[in-house]
Amino acid sequence: LAQTPKVWRTLDKWLRHRLRAIQLWHWKRPRTIYRGLKAMGASEDVAKQVAGNCHRWWRNSNGVIKIVLTIAYFNGLGVPRLS
Repeated sequence: LAQTPKVWRTLDKWLRHRLRAIQLWHWKRPRTIYRGLKAMGASEDVAKQVAGNCHRWWRNSNGVIKIVLTIAYFNGLGVPRLS
């Protein structure tokens, strides 16, 4: 397992992608997505862009939302790093 760092990096990226998608799924509606992102420090443009495609959780979770839900954010929550 120690000789497969690329596998761990890929899995780590997928895990954070999935966590971002779950967060969007929990917010569900465009208004709550917008408010949640603004509360986390997102710019108005980013919040509007993500909230505009509220039903595409998986697609949205790998785009501009990375600006707000960063690796540092997940580290603060205690999500372990795999890579």
